[in-house]
Amino acid sequence: MGCGTCTTEEGGIPKGCKSNGSCGTDSCNKLSVFDWLSNMTLPNHQKPFNIVEVRFKNGRKHFYKNTKDLSLCIGDVIAVESSPGHDIGVITLTGELVKIQLKKKNLTADHEDVKQIYRKASERDIKIWQASRDKEQEVQRKSRLIVLRLGLKMKLSDIEFQGDGSKATFYYTAEERVDFRMLIRELASTFSIRIEMKQVGLRQEAARLGGVGSCGRELCCSTWLTDFRSVNTSAARYQQLSLNPQKLAGQCGKLKCCLNYELDTYIEALRKFPRTDTVLKTESGIAFFQKMDIFKGLLWYAYKDNPINWHAISAEHANEIIAANKEDKKGNNLEDYTIEVVDESPIFKDLVGQESLTRFDKPKQNRNKKHRNRKNRNNAK
Repeated sequence: MGCGTCTTEEGGIPKGCKSNGSCGTDSCNKLSVFDWLSNMTLPNHQKPFNIVEVRFKNGRKHFYKNTKDLSLCIGDVIAVESSPGHDIGVITLTGELVKIQLKKKNLTADHEDVKQIYRKASERDIKIWQASRDKEQEVQRKSRLIVLRLGLKMKLSDIEFQGDGSKATFYYTAEERVDFRMLIRELASTFSIRIEMKQVGLRQEAARLGGVGSCGRELCCSTWLTDFRSVNTSAARYQQLSLNPQKLAGQCGKLKCCLNYELDTYIEALRKFPRTDTVLKTESGIAFFQKMDIFKGLLWYAYKDNPINWHAISAEHANEIIAANKEDKKGNNLEDYTIEVVDESPIFKDLVGQESLTRFDKPKQNRNKKHRNRKNRNNAK
């Protein structure tokens, strides 16, 4: 938790904002953007950009116009235009970097989705906002019971109340089309609010809820990743990974997004390697591919008559033999190109030393030896 102004419970335990978007310092690293232009001044006679980026619950962000020329800065809680009523959010970015963010979202300054800012949130606005947020967990629990009673094949993953408490957005996932007209009637009559249903994908659900991945760090989709590209099993094959669904799947149940991070580098490196189904015809016989090491640029081949002995050769030498085969010539023997591979596995050593852990303890003296030494001293006197 990076917040420095979080309140504490009894016993000094910090409450924290729990990544719900109400952090006043905006230091939860929830899809945050580093403002590297904050210490730079604008040229003379140039007005600051009047559009700001506002964050809501679980990293949901939108852009709003400052038409009233309010003095705004990062971390301010403001009331913005919504349909209907108003919503409460926290400013996460101002200035020239907002133009870049608008370009990434394919939005223009005069787009209809860029609404206006009403005012800075008053104390009454913040109290209503926090009271609405406190009800979300209980409303979600009751809503799931209603979904089970109606027998709908859907999963309510998250609920977000509007800042004025007049509307709630229900985020759900479903594998097929769901008729939730009866559900909306029951939810509206039970909670006396306006209901909006929004279907999200499994990756979007994981991004909203957050979590910790198998790497030990917070999920990429909930911290910085915004575009969810499709991930295929071919990405794992290119990187020589075992096709184990339990290891390759993320918290969303889909293939991990990080499989695409180094895919281009692997594809570029594999262009220097021959196809794995290519047979090498040498003077000693036909050789078949066994395995490869992309990082070292090596391939292992074994003769058809002696499949136990593998020979490690470089990709360049393998391409030479293939080029000779295309000219109806046999290549040199694999033994002429064999590279001795040294096992570079790390050797773990005892950094503390080979001494015993009890080396600082006083050794116990032999009582008999001590008694004999004392007797000898007495006899000498």
